[in-house]
Amino acid sequence: MWREIQPDERFEIGVDGYRVVAYSFGTGSETIFCLNGGPGLPCDYLREAHSCLVDKGYRIIAFDQLGTGASDRPDDLSLWTIGRYVEETETLRKALGLGKVHMLGHSWGGWLAIEYALTYAQNLKTLILEDTVADMPHLISELERLRAALGPETVSMMQKHEAQGTYKHPEYLAAVTILNYRHVCRLPEWPAPVRRSLDDWNMAPYETMQGPNEFLYIGNLKDWNRIADLPRLTLPVLITAGEHDELTPACALRMKLALPNAELKVFANASHMPFYENPQDYYPALLDFLARHEAG
Repeated sequence: MWREIQPDERFEIGVDGYRVVAYSFGTGSETIFCLNGGPGLPCDYLREAHSCLVDKGYRIIAFDQLGTGASDRPDDLSLWTIGRYVEETETLRKALGLGKVHMLGHSWGGWLAIEYALTYAQNLKTLILEDTVADMPHLISELERLRAALGPETVSMMQKHEAQGTYKHPEYLAAVTILNYRHVCRLPEWPAPVRRSLDDWNMAPYETMQGPNEFLYIGNLKDWNRIADLPRLTLPVLITAGEHDELTPACALRMKLALPNAELKVFANASHMPFYENPQDYYPALLDFLARHEAG
């Protein structure tokens, strides 16, 4: 189960003239390279949920993507592209001498992991796609379905504010808050690492790439779709989702059907963070997959 662990090592790595901070836990021969969600979030919430895997003999690597956490936070909006983050990820892998890794991407980190795998598949033993999608237009249609459960009057109100750009209006924020507690994290009290990441959110990458909140995609990734390319990925893939996930099980199934060597786990009583919401099912599923594919 997750717990707060101090990293064994902290690295500062130069990426295109900027400083990116990475964290290492454990010394195992099998490395899990974690790519957290956001964009714009520090890695705390994903790092703390997986550093406990050192107990099973794994080495865990996480990093604050450029623009987040302890890493540099430049103001240049042109930096916030998925292609640049792919090259940042590869720069870190090489700088840390990681060799072939198990790449674990959560949410936005899953989009990044897919793009990385399509570019650098030779560097991966396995791919673990958690609470993520490969087809943004399909996700947008799924989000419309989730929003509809709030009722037509609330949806109409949200659409009015979205048309006006008044995303910070209290009634709009109240609707988003309900959706967050239904589909992002269903726990009555969100874990400290989640709060820590959210409290330090850099909205510039998020708004540039995604949009103003989790349920409106209008950024530069709104048309991103890699379903047609997924058959190229022949490595073992684990796909996970919560039954109430904002990035829905239907999105997860769409990926599974396109991948030649994938398995899918949907966790009951969980939404976007099964590692916190349903750890008793999440960790055994992840560890079983890793144990079966340690040799790459």
